[in-house]
Amino acid sequence: MNQSPQETSLSNSLANALTRRSLFSRSAAGLGAAALASLESRAGAATAANASASNTGPSIAGSSNTSGAGLPGLPHHPPQARRAIYLFMSGAPSQMDMWDHKPAMADWFDKDLPDSIRQGQRLTTMTSGQARFPIAPSIYKFAPHGENGTMVSELLPHMARQVDDIALVKSMHTEAINHDPAITYICTGNQLPGKASLGSWLSYGLGTENENLPAFLVMTASWTGRKEAQALYNRLWGSGFLPSKYQGVALRSSGDPVLYLSNPDGLDATVRRKMLNSLAKLNRVTAQSVGDPETNDRIAQYEMAFRMQTSVPNLADISDEPQYILDMYGPDVTTPGTFANCCLMARRMAERGVRFTQIFHRGWDQHGNLPKDLPNQCRDVDQPSSALLDDLRQRGMLDDTLVVWGGEFGRTIYCQGKLTNTTYGRDHHPKCFTVWLAGAGVRGGVVHGETDEFSYNITKDPVHIRDLNATILHTMGIDSDRFTYPFKGLDQRLTGVEGGRVVKELLS
Repeated sequence: MNQSPQETSLSNSLANALTRRSLFSRSAAGLGAAALASLESRAGAATAANASASNTGPSIAGSSNTSGAGLPGLPHHPPQARRAIYLFMSGAPSQMDMWDHKPAMADWFDKDLPDSIRQGQRLTTMTSGQARFPIAPSIYKFAPHGENGTMVSELLPHMARQVDDIALVKSMHTEAINHDPAITYICTGNQLPGKASLGSWLSYGLGTENENLPAFLVMTASWTGRKEAQALYNRLWGSGFLPSKYQGVALRSSGDPVLYLSNPDGLDATVRRKMLNSLAKLNRVTAQSVGDPETNDRIAQYEMAFRMQTSVPNLADISDEPQYILDMYGPDVTTPGTFANCCLMARRMAERGVRFTQIFHRGWDQHGNLPKDLPNQCRDVDQPSSALLDDLRQRGMLDDTLVVWGGEFGRTIYCQGKLTNTTYGRDHHPKCFTVWLAGAGVRGGVVHGETDEFSYNITKDPVHIRDLNATILHTMGIDSDRFTYPFKGLDQRLTGVEGGRVVKELLS
């Protein structure tokens, strides 16, 4: 390409500024226009997707996905799920108050947890100094539901109807005992920050089905339980070592759904279009001069942001939803930012081809007054979670949409602090907790894994969080062992160097 003297001078300046540009572009944390990545043309994406689906060879580790169709060689096998929705209960739901029924504990009220059960296992600093570890039996009634008589707490009357269509895993476990490393671990495959999130891996490997929306969208729902909640950091949906265009895009409940989506005052769409055209020309000069692949990504990201000015407001406008659908999700559904509203939005995203949607619901960290806060949390999520499954099912979408519900670890059977007949709190417990899966490829009515009578140790069929992630990838047509990206001399994987086992007992 022949350059004018002005362009040559600009190229030299850009080349000299490469280090500074790289620093700023790689360290930027904004999730506005600079993170709104996806693809270039729906026709090109469809053609590439068909070619990729017919290719049964291994994925090309570290190869560049420049269209919306995903990597060559993916999927590794026929996928059962085209998309996934992850309902993440941040703070750790109490498994023995919701899903893991332990009736024998009624006779253990205020008795100490036996040393033979605890086995010297690690405790947090919040309870390690306690003189006693008094047993706090659940105060909630359980009843059998479904064909197999699955025991479910009275706190979850709507999800109790779904037990024949979900796979309940009672034997999840993790090594992390504090919130930030635990949630980082389950979202990115490592307790230390800096790795790519599950949604970013899926976006990178499989691409998107909608040229006007990102492949990976994130929502943080409001909550009505304990108001002090663990912080959520955007690295939980970040792309880590993957190109920045694969990080999740966070939707907000007030103002612009995405930061900086609206044009500034005095700038209309025509002027914005001309500005982007000029900016693209400058970025192409930069790309040819310094060879930074993030520059081409930046061009595509600005174009995506331009298209999202129309697509995102249409997505967020639920006025076209019939009343019976709104009634399914409950009275909070019309309030932006509620869990009910987020679940309805997740269905709308799935309809529009969003590959991975993650909803974070905070406030599950009940160290103190659990009997007050836990029912509020369950009211937030029970009806909307069930409605999401019903909504997807009646639209014929549940067959190819995977839905996952769970948190980062569980809670202890013993009380933190003072125990009374009506008030108790529970500490962190990584040794066992409960998640459920539903939809594409999942065997309904399954209860997998068992815990001891104290819901403290796993006694049958343990499932590590790496196994959960490997199973999620498997339903999407991905072999987690073969899905890698070279970084710092290591073929990085979501399931780490240890790898993960696909829990085939959960799958049809």
